[in-house]
Amino acid sequence: MEIWINPACSKCRTALSILDEEGATYTVRRYLDEPPTVEELRAVLDRLGLEPWDITRTGEPVAKELELTTWPRDADHRDRWIEALTRHPKLIQRPIITADDGTTVVARTDEAVRSVL
Repeated sequence: MEIWINPACSKCRTALSILDEEGATYTVRRYLDEPPTVEELRAVLDRLGLEPWDITRTGEPVAKELELTTWPRDADHRDRWIEALTRHPKLIQRPIITADDGTTVVARTDEAVRSVL
């Protein structure tokens, strides 16, 4: 299992605490230091069944600079969104957990974290 975190994020710290309490074995990826590649992000999105705009933190200053809220949310613009997320990983919603069986969740709630255990 791998968890993408920002150590400054309280939701990430909560997710790690739950994983530790449950005795889960996992690898931490500090995705701001080691951003996902385009291929990795595509794979995670496929596993999540979501589109890049679904996991974008549009309230971040860089999102405002890029004017992301004005970008079309359709298949023709999907690659543009993915490129933005890989170039600016702070835009990626967190934490994201990918379990060994392929189950992947945006683990912002206790229930979502527990769903991969």
